[in-house]
Amino acid sequence: MVTPQPNLKTDRLLLRPFTLADAPLVQRFMEDGAIAHTARSIPYPYEDGMAEQWIATHAPDYEAGVAVVYAIALQNHTLIGAVGLTLSPADACAELGYWVGQPYWGQGYATEATQRLIQFGFESLMLNRIYATCLARNSASARVLQKSGMTYEGCLKQHVCHRGKLEDLEQYALLKQNYDIRSLV
Repeated sequence: MVTPQPNLKTDRLLLRPFTLADAPLVQRFMEDGAIAHTARSIPYPYEDGMAEQWIATHAPDYEAGVAVVYAIALQNHTLIGAVGLTLSPADACAELGYWVGQPYWGQGYATEATQRLIQFGFESLMLNRIYATCLARNSASARVLQKSGMTYEGCLKQHVCHRGKLEDLEQYALLKQNYDIRSLV
């Protein structure tokens, strides 16, 4: 029997499973392309129905033990973004990914959500390593990863073709042995 995906809380946020009712707002966040401009895995243009298709994958992926995706919501339940882990159970590691809607940029929400998900990954999912990549030009994402306790591991030169242009990726990671929740406060 699979344990239901728990809600996670922080001082300002609620991390909860997405529902199909979230799809219209996800669609609105993606329409201007600002998030897709700095995120490798988000398509642009973001077509009608894509949000519903994406949300429909979350529960089966969680049940299969290959991913855990959370809606980032304010305490008043306003959806502002997403944060997730793509799991590799055989390796006890996961790749962290996130996005926050443009109206909520620069307010520390991404850092707060990633820190809480990292805690969940190490303490509940028993991961040994959590890593993330960001486009080298995305200094805001690099700061989120650093503030979340991750260490810069290197730059993968011209590693991805993003929107028709070869781009460098920076990689960050955190090992459980170096994780200390107290240092993230």
